[in-house]
Amino acid sequence: MKRGMLCRCPNCGEGRMFRAYLKVADSCEACGQELHHHRADDAPPYLVIFIVGHLIVGLMLHIEMAYRVAPLVYLATMIPLTIVLSLAMLPPIKGAVVALQWAKYMHGFDPAAPREGAAGVQLH
Repeated sequence: MKRGMLCRCPNCGEGRMFRAYLKVADSCEACGQELHHHRADDAPPYLVIFIVGHLIVGLMLHIEMAYRVAPLVYLATMIPLTIVLSLAMLPPIKGAVVALQWAKYMHGFDPAAPREGAAGVQLH
């Protein structure tokens, strides 16, 4: 999962996991490990919302209890902070989820599982 959080191939740690911002590469350019099997789906955004939500609400509660701040200050600071944190956390968390699926042989990452061909025919 550490390699995934660094946005690197979970197999070798050398190749890039993403070919675009959140688009997982079909395979690792360094070792050839297939990565297209992943099914990260809604887990990364859910985890990001959970983490960022707790951070922002905790920060807002602390500021509210320690200082007297106008509501517009929250709008001007907390909304941009929430957006930046969310966008920064999405790739590492998605990388960790894909790496976890790779490590646990989930969703087609099992090397012993039969493979399907283009027409849905199982290849051995």
